[in-house]
Amino acid sequence: LSLTRGDGGQNLIGNELGEALGVVRTEELLAARRIDGAEQYFTRAYDFGFSKSAEETWTHWPHDTLLGDVVKVVRAFKPQVIVAVFSGTPADGHGQHQASGILAREAYDAAGDTQRFPVARYGDAWTPLKFYRTRTYWNHQGATYRYNSGEYSPLLGRSYAEIASLSRSQHRSQGFGQVLPKGAMIGSLKREASRVNEATPAEQEKGIFDGIDTTVARLAGAVPAAQLRELTDAIAAARASVDLAAPDRMVAPLARVVRAEDAAIASAGGKDADAARSLETLHGRASRALALAAGVEVDALAEREVVGVGDSAKVTVTVYDRGRTPVSADLAALKEPGVKPSPLGRQDATDWTVAPDSATLWTFPLRAEAPSAPWWLTKGLAGDVFALPASGMPESADSTPAAVTVNVQIAGARVALTRPVAYRYADPARGEVRHPLVAAPAISITLDRTAEYAPANAPLDRSVRVSLRSASDVPRTATVSLALPAGLTADSASRTVSLPASGSASVTFRLRGRLAAGRHTIAATATSDGRTYASGYESIAYEHIRPQRLYHDATLEVQAVDVKVPAALTVAYFPGVGDDVAPSLAQLGLRVTVLDPAALRTADLSRYQTVVVGTRFFEAHPELKPAAARLLDHARAGGTVVVQYGQYEMAEPGLLPFPVTYARPADRVTVESAPVKVLDPSSPLLASPNRITDADFAGWIQDRTLYMPRTIDPRYATPLETHDPGEPANDGVILVAPVGTGTYVYTTLAFFRQLPNGVPGAARLFVNLLSAKPSAARKPAGVPVSSRGTSLDRAGERGQETGISGMRNREGRR
Repeated sequence: LSLTRGDGGQNLIGNELGEALGVVRTEELLAARRIDGAEQYFTRAYDFGFSKSAEETWTHWPHDTLLGDVVKVVRAFKPQVIVAVFSGTPADGHGQHQASGILAREAYDAAGDTQRFPVARYGDAWTPLKFYRTRTYWNHQGATYRYNSGEYSPLLGRSYAEIASLSRSQHRSQGFGQVLPKGAMIGSLKREASRVNEATPAEQEKGIFDGIDTTVARLAGAVPAAQLRELTDAIAAARASVDLAAPDRMVAPLARVVRAEDAAIASAGGKDADAARSLETLHGRASRALALAAGVEVDALAEREVVGVGDSAKVTVTVYDRGRTPVSADLAALKEPGVKPSPLGRQDATDWTVAPDSATLWTFPLRAEAPSAPWWLTKGLAGDVFALPASGMPESADSTPAAVTVNVQIAGARVALTRPVAYRYADPARGEVRHPLVAAPAISITLDRTAEYAPANAPLDRSVRVSLRSASDVPRTATVSLALPAGLTADSASRTVSLPASGSASVTFRLRGRLAAGRHTIAATATSDGRTYASGYESIAYEHIRPQRLYHDATLEVQAVDVKVPAALTVAYFPGVGDDVAPSLAQLGLRVTVLDPAALRTADLSRYQTVVVGTRFFEAHPELKPAAARLLDHARAGGTVVVQYGQYEMAEPGLLPFPVTYARPADRVTVESAPVKVLDPSSPLLASPNRITDADFAGWIQDRTLYMPRTIDPRYATPLETHDPGEPANDGVILVAPVGTGTYVYTTLAFFRQLPNGVPGAARLFVNLLSAKPSAARKPAGVPVSSRGTSLDRAGERGQETGISGMRNREGRR
């Protein structure tokens, strides 16, 4: 169970941030679960970004709402044991991690409380029996139970640690790729609470299920004795029959287990929650084992990947018998609120016999009723919690757009096999690729970007491209129009385009005029067959995850900003991680050339006045660290270098011109509205070409700064200071140093979030960094930091103030 989807993190593999990154990380978690076999759940919490304490986290998240979500999942899953990854204390670091540890224990205590969490809303009460917290692999302090995850499984051919490593390596957006560990891997847990086995000291436990009956014998009372005895005997016989070389010998014993479970489920009648959940789980495992042993497979393929709302796509469901036993099958159901069969084919027969080494199939049209979209995004955010759709929170995170269920009778036992409906094609390099069948609007309309800059009150001549995608199975024509803010006109009022069936097209409008300072909206619509379409989707697709579609209105927010840009300034930009800054700079009128990261080794940097390195560049490209010397060479030759924040690797010799050190965890300012003070009112960096004031730090999102150095070489000038409430002053905002005849700038400000979202002050300040000259690296002479702070608006009224010398350590300024 993850409280969030990781929306507030950063992205090592693409430019998706915010809700789009949450979609990527959701799919990465599901990809990991497909490897390790676990079930994945989420609450409605939105990851609003790094927080430093649980107390800060609760100012964003409604505590009781999220506890209710956790209780609901616990009651649905009905675990005997709950394991919390985090301690629920400041030792966890991230405030959201602390909240996770707190909610885990609260749910253990509260899941059985039907007064606080009524059954009608949260499901039948459930009382977990034991509660553990994990210890780290490198620190077993307080552990009561140790285990070896490096234990080798001859059946799987891997250790459990290797499986975990493969699973964790799916989290590519976080850079969690790992080598496969071999040998002993000792992990540990601490038993914190138990409702069973209490007389046994926690340190003497031999396993986390000590004191818990994990056999079907515990179902006595819920299942009649004769049926329970038959189920017990059937399970024992199936285990004794295991023969991986001749799996057909396992068919009859496994079929006996399935039949015994059917009888037990019918007798229990769902009255006992433990019995119902246990029998359901056991039935699913035995059914999958029986299908594998019998060589039965079900496949469901659609003729295309996207079907338009109101249209139908042909789906073929095939049952393969690759074993030695004849089976019979019937198409039972299709699951998905957005699509439905219309009608099912071959309804004239209930069962179809499938002989060994043969197959039978059904073909039917599938009609799309509503677009397929991530359910948690359908209603948007209510504060920092996703709003629930009318259908409520799904029990499963795996919202497969469409799936079919086939009942297959094997050796007298009926099993239900559910498979997602997929579109399949052959990729010349990757082989077979499958994408889920999805429903989409007949026409989706999008703009290339959702936010842009424009210089305020200056002539604007810009093209806006409108893209159309058709999910219709017939050709269409569409008329595209733009709604423009005051001050802009388009070269035509509308354009008509032809869309082939399931095809795409685009039209480009040329806009001219001027925009007053402020935020302005451009909206696009497409009209076809009497209907108007005003939204579309962006595709999120990577090889390691299933593709998803993120819907939004076809609007472009243009932030017209009062900014002065040096006419002759030329910029080379090396993109970093999750970095969409370069296009924003071009929109301001800067001449920007985006270079491939590897070009840092060979590019002629002398062609550019300023060279910019994106955030976490050297973390993403460690092989390029030796090439950082070329940045210093560019500065020595009179150029300007602007490097955006990295992580701890920036303390490595050679990456920065002068040394810095970091605390662990690193200093950062997570309150985006934290005041920013001037330490050097005379700094040209705050005056040219744009006069920076307090207003320039209004409207920032999520973070002020990240990974600020704790000690800073005195050769750097540090014109600004900021800190979170209650924390010491921190001047690691911008570091400026003269290098040769040029200037080196290192900044920890979160420009990678601000610029793509059109924050005006961030644009003005970044242009100043790009324009920095050696004079910006001048340090005022020495006055203690505590007496230097002044507001940005008053900076121009103050005389020169002095700084401190020597390596600076903010801990000494408390």
